[in-house]
Amino acid sequence: MSEELLVRHCSPTLAGIKTGNMFPCSYSTVKELMEAIRWANRKLVPKGLRVIPLHYRDGRALIYVFRPKGVEKVLQDQQAISVLQKRGYKDLRVEPCICQLMGRFQEEGEFPHEVGLFLGYPPEDVNGFIENKACGQKCSGCWKVYGDPEAAQKTFAKYKQCTRIYCDMWKKGKSVDCLTVAS
Repeated sequence: MSEELLVRHCSPTLAGIKTGNMFPCSYSTVKELMEAIRWANRKLVPKGLRVIPLHYRDGRALIYVFRPKGVEKVLQDQQAISVLQKRGYKDLRVEPCICQLMGRFQEEGEFPHEVGLFLGYPPEDVNGFIENKACGQKCSGCWKVYGDPEAAQKTFAKYKQCTRIYCDMWKKGKSVDCLTVAS
């Protein structure tokens, strides 16, 4: 996992305007993967972020970069709580929820659609996606929108601009440490 991958896939989270991002990452050995995650956490934990593998197998990992305080805020939203409880989440604290999410990723053939909550998607849209079986959205971008399309379009544009700016700054020599906003 390189700084480039972190910047390219996680700029809005690094900037503090998004709860979390996830991205695929190749690895040669589990030891190499864990060393890369430790390296990223040494850089990001002091700034209030965490990096974990949600799932890994056969040289591919799904990496989750998140702000625990952002997840904590999501877990206070009544609609988010309802979505999670319907999906079997009982302990609605950050760590147990993320552990359960990891377990859901490990289940054979199951992609846990509640992951959108952990990425900062509006609970209304996550619930709409689940209930409508990914059909009938008002618009789509970073996620499928079932609630407020105007607000979502503004958010999509903000994330895209943030990523463009961060990638430009990284190419000019700014490190992940410098680009990450502390919380």
